[in-house]
Amino acid sequence: MKYLMFLMLILLTTCQSKQKTNEFSGQDSEVKLMVLAPGHFHADLLQKAVSSRINDSVYVYAQEGVELNQYLSRIESYNQRDENPTSWNELVYSGDDFLKKMLAEKKGNVVVLAGNNQKKTNYILQSINAGFNVLSDKPMAINKENFQILERAFKNAEQKNVLLYDIMTERYDILNIIERQLMKDEALFGRIQLGTTDAPAVSLESVHHFYKNVTGSPLIRPAWYYDVEQQGEGIVDVTTHLIDLVNWKCFPDIALDYKKDVKLLSAKHWTTNLTLDQFSKSTQLKEYPGYLQKYISDNKLKIYANGIINYQIKGVNIVLKVVWNFQAPEGEGDTYSSIITGSKATLQIIQNKEQSFTTQLYIKKAKEVGDNEFKTNLEKAIKKIQKTYPFVSIKFEEKLIRVDVPSEFREGDEAHFSHVAEKYFDFLVHRNMPDWEIPNMLTKYYITTSALELAKQSE
Repeated sequence: MKYLMFLMLILLTTCQSKQKTNEFSGQDSEVKLMVLAPGHFHADLLQKAVSSRINDSVYVYAQEGVELNQYLSRIESYNQRDENPTSWNELVYSGDDFLKKMLAEKKGNVVVLAGNNQKKTNYILQSINAGFNVLSDKPMAINKENFQILERAFKNAEQKNVLLYDIMTERYDILNIIERQLMKDEALFGRIQLGTTDAPAVSLESVHHFYKNVTGSPLIRPAWYYDVEQQGEGIVDVTTHLIDLVNWKCFPDIALDYKKDVKLLSAKHWTTNLTLDQFSKSTQLKEYPGYLQKYISDNKLKIYANGIINYQIKGVNIVLKVVWNFQAPEGEGDTYSSIITGSKATLQIIQNKEQSFTTQLYIKKAKEVGDNEFKTNLEKAIKKIQKTYPFVSIKFEEKLIRVDVPSEFREGDEAHFSHVAEKYFDFLVHRNMPDWEIPNMLTKYYITTSALELAKQSE
């Protein structure tokens, strides 16, 4: 009898110990990160800013090599900087069995993933099954098989009371925040229009570059970044941000059902062609590794980095376009543009030479709306926004009205990572993640992976 009671006490203590792993109170140093296979610079950007919630000791599990060294080097640069230095203590395990070691040791409570996308979805599932919370870089799925695994991961996360979330930084861009608020103002914007396949109501385009500077230094990419089987095509990668913005702005606080609400119309993809010199400049490798040989034709490395998706959500016609060039012209960089059409106004983000390649938000009234009505409603909408963001104003230009946000009130994309992390930590503490987040994440990856299949069929 005493033995039975002793055994029950052990089991109870074990269960309580496991339960506490997923309980957060908001205390300092409560979040214990486990960084798994950091192969992308987004892994260290989560640690660029100081956060009292994160324990200084960070457990890193990865294979030895350039990617791990680059990650550790960037973390050390944050520790050694003059302004707001961090104090990370990186505890590294670099054996080939790094995943098995992490799952067995259970030294942390949040797994951070930003690396090879071919392996990422399985890493997510295994981390969830082991009882860990997961904060993952995009994309969490790069093909249909991955999407099915991701669905399973979300179901298992609910059963194990852990949170799986992806890093959507664009929601924290001030222009996107203001645009979303303007779209919610029905007196000004009206209602989102349906548009047509030839004239979509929503159009977003993103242009990126393989070779660029990050945190002040040239970005050295791993060679596998150019293998679409490992990195994923552009149509399943950057488009995750675009779809997330569409869902977040056009269908705010609505849980979307990809089985009922989404209709995929068409998709296509095409390659960006790099010379060996360009590849070497980006990777610091003198020759292509064997797994890239199948993508080489006419002495060019051909990567399916570009794509267009035409689809509908709840009848609204949407087109997304993503383009990857090797390097931006001098003085330029990655660009983003969008057009969203309401019944009373159209909102547009432009980032061209005329804007000095700085994103600017514009608003244009619909023809059916009177000038006085539009002006009155615009002034009311801006005054409402100014209660939270007093620096926002209106600038009348030749053809459009600019919703102006001075440069000193804008953050760079790198700063948005800490905002995502803090929001995620809030979810861990308060268990208040909105009900629409998970179905909308699934909707996002259903669209990207289905579009990839359609693009391949349309070749």
